[in-house]
Amino acid sequence: MPSRNGTKVITGEVRLSYLHVFEPYANEAGQDPKYSVSLLIDKKDKQTLQLIEEAIAEATEQGKVGKWGGKVPKNLKLPLRDGDEDKDLDSNPEYKGKYFINTTSKRQPGLVDSHKQEIFSENELKSGDYGKASINFYPFSVQGNNGVAVGINNLMKTRDGESLGGSYVKPEDDFDGEWDDEGLLD
Repeated sequence: MPSRNGTKVITGEVRLSYLHVFEPYANEAGQDPKYSVSLLIDKKDKQTLQLIEEAIAEATEQGKVGKWGGKVPKNLKLPLRDGDEDKDLDSNPEYKGKYFINTTSKRQPGLVDSHKQEIFSENELKSGDYGKASINFYPFSVQGNNGVAVGINNLMKTRDGESLGGSYVKPEDDFDGEWDDEGLLD
């Protein structure tokens, strides 16, 4: 069940996309590598969306008081985005009917399955799987850019999903019929 404590939200079930939780990743050269995942939230999940909006409002108020000199900047960047409007659905059909949030962390998030067993490898958790996320919203002000960002604390995988972006095929499947059982190649 989704919940909120201040700016921390435990989501309902979301789909995991652009998953980089085993090794830190940098989008561009020169950037600090970070752990990251994009959370796809079904537009029908009103409870999770409400909790996220409340946490964003609280983080915005914190920024107003602590980072932005007593007022909310005009071009404030907010993390909750509409997949139907902000994504090319031809290239990213999984974003249709979804909101999404991009999350990052310098620290590797905790990764568990629904039985509280730790997840150690990419074979157990991949982009496209479903899960719940512990996330934290916080205000930022960097080089004239102001907004609310989202940190990823922990992920819990709830079920497998169809892989998004690159699928792994075992060598024996790729080369089926190519094996030389006699130890000699033609």
